Amino acid sequence: MCSSCSSGSSSTRSWIVHGIVAGGAIAAAIGAGAYLVRYRKFRSQVVGIIPARYASSRFEGKPLVNILGKPMIQRTWERAKLATTLDHIVVATDDEKIAECCRGFGADVVMTSESCRNGTERCNEALQKLDKKYDVVVNIQGDEPLIEPEIIDGIVKSLQAAPDAVFSTAVTSLKPEDAFDPNRVKCVVDNQGYAIYFSRGLIPYNKLGKVNPQFPYMLHLGIQSYDAKFLKIYPELQPTPLQLEEDLEQLKVLENGYKMKVIKVDHEAHGVDIPEDVEKIETLMREQNLS
Repeated sequence: MCSSCSSGSSSTRSWIVHGIVAGGAIAAAIGAGAYLVRYRKFRSQVVGIIPARYASSRFEGKPLVNILGKPMIQRTWERAKLATTLDHIVVATDDEKIAECCRGFGADVVMTSESCRNGTERCNEALQKLDKKYDVVVNIQGDEPLIEPEIIDGIVKSLQAAPDAVFSTAVTSLKPEDAFDPNRVKCVVDNQGYAIYFSRGLIPYNKLGKVNPQFPYMLHLGIQSYDAKFLKIYPELQPTPLQLEEDLEQLKVLENGYKMKVIKVDHEAHGVDIPEDVEKIETLMREQNLS
């Protein structure tokens, strides 16, 4: 083979190799760009829904209870407005008194039916009535007047970062005096931060039947976020034995094999479950100079 042919052949091979490498780099760049676009769009549209009903068995009219001069539902709404991940916030209620109150301080309201069995179902009904489509729904408990906006943002981001999960929530440290209070729901998680179980009883429970001061027990905070597609499925799932026994809607999610992401946060306040909790919240607000 002549040297010129050999040189030409080598040059051709080099051109082909460089072309393949360059093509691969371009393809990789395009692929990475497409991935980033998909990632940015994944569960990107977020709505916060505050379910509120008047007829609570433990505390009737709870959303309207006065907390240092404002209805509790207003205080919750004002805290939620500070979250950066929420594109929209609405109150979902079946009671006209609550609706009128909320419209009075500027909140958007969606009327829902009295047949909703829990906050999750009320959120689902409200979601179907909204004009805009959302990817993530945050269930913001109306009885958490001191909910921190950073917690709202935290559970939204954790769900966005966990495509195998359909649900996310938050826990904080459990105070020893709340260990056996059935109104304080406890939670245990696995090493990857996914929920294992929720209970009104103390979990884990040791052989001595006493609180272990060295164990980091976790208290479940009521705030939750859902993948919007899963939220449409949730009401169709039949009630499950553990859910019914503990009266905890999170257990229906776990019993049906769905994954739930859990984040740990520092949060001193807790929800208002019974009338006696109002004074505790007001005391805490005074201590923190919150008006």
